[in-house]
Amino acid sequence: MMRFIEILRIAFDALLRNKMRSILTMLGIIIGVGAVIAMVAIGKGAQTQVEAQISGLGSNILMVFPGSTSRGGVMGGAGTGTGLTEEDQKAVKEQCPAVAYVSPQVGSGGQIIYGSQNWQTRINGGTVDFFAIRDWRLEAGNFFTEQDVRAATKVCLLGQTVVQQLFGSEDPIGKTIRIRNIPFRVIGTLKAKGQNAMGMDQDDLIIVPYTSLQKRIMGHTRSWGFIASAVSKAQIPLAQQQIRDLLRMRHNLGPGEEDDFTIRTQTEIAEAQSTTANIMTILLASIASISLLVGGIGIMNIMLVSVTERTREIGIRISIGARRRDILTQFLMESIVMSLLGGLIGIIVGLIASSMVSRFAGWPTFVTPESIILAVSFSMAVGIFFGYYPARKASSLNPIEALRYE
Repeated sequence: MMRFIEILRIAFDALLRNKMRSILTMLGIIIGVGAVIAMVAIGKGAQTQVEAQISGLGSNILMVFPGSTSRGGVMGGAGTGTGLTEEDQKAVKEQCPAVAYVSPQVGSGGQIIYGSQNWQTRINGGTVDFFAIRDWRLEAGNFFTEQDVRAATKVCLLGQTVVQQLFGSEDPIGKTIRIRNIPFRVIGTLKAKGQNAMGMDQDDLIIVPYTSLQKRIMGHTRSWGFIASAVSKAQIPLAQQQIRDLLRMRHNLGPGEEDDFTIRTQTEIAEAQSTTANIMTILLASIASISLLVGGIGIMNIMLVSVTERTREIGIRISIGARRRDILTQFLMESIVMSLLGGLIGIIVGLIASSMVSRFAGWPTFVTPESIILAVSFSMAVGIFFGYYPARKASSLNPIEALRYE
């Protein structure tokens, strides 16, 4: 232990003799470690935000679209067919135990007018289950009822963006707005959700009974499929299988026939987005790691210069009894100390950089302990790898030639 402390003290003394040179040498490691931590934090922050936004889509969502049809040898994707009916939706809700809620997927767009204000927005139609599936909460007012759906009542709920654009600080509850020049009474407003994973404003919408949207606004009863919610996250695969089996049976599809519908789950969307975020994180970290390699080359360069400058010192130490492994350990320790100090300072730089990116650029960042450990471990590995050759060169010097070196 005493020997290790002595070697460490000598290493610090050697580095302090050339403070500016040591600091400049460590700069590559500092920038490399700081960049790795900041880039990984940005990538992880983006991944965390995507996961939160996907969760904001709703609770255990399954989306069922008509499509995947084959006509004349040509395959059609989701939404290209018309094979889903209102009876299919009711059957799924009644006969699939793993499914908690079901609602038609009906959507349109149009200009909304209130007084002298107008706004172009999305119009979504659904049943009372729509709010449970999409996890929409009320800011004020009430949801529409099953009676509203059956009677195609002209009532609606507004997202917060629409509220701000049409009403400002005025209370919208009970007011009448015009959707495509058709009067609808506002019965509620929804809590804000923010942007989704694709960057779309989730609060820029109006929700009405799907029957009202079909009959009063769109003029037809066609549905673009339906959305459902599994009883729990663990039962999403079971719910998906139950829906598939039921729809295949109802559509009289044989064992060798393709599905004439497509089912997408929240899990599939989350996995796709997480994969993309992971690739981005790895790419950013890989680019930042180049700085560490450059810093390692700087350490090797300076250590070779140090060996040359201290050749006579090395000769004296060997002549008075120092073993070659002592010389190797001494120079290797100096390299490790430089890289480790640079790594520790780099951690601070990385944390500050992550905080500044989050504060000034508005990007989410998330620093993980794993990224810190990885960056410091890599910096130490760089110190050992790039410090070994100069240390080996120092330990292999001929003592006679070293003593004669000027």
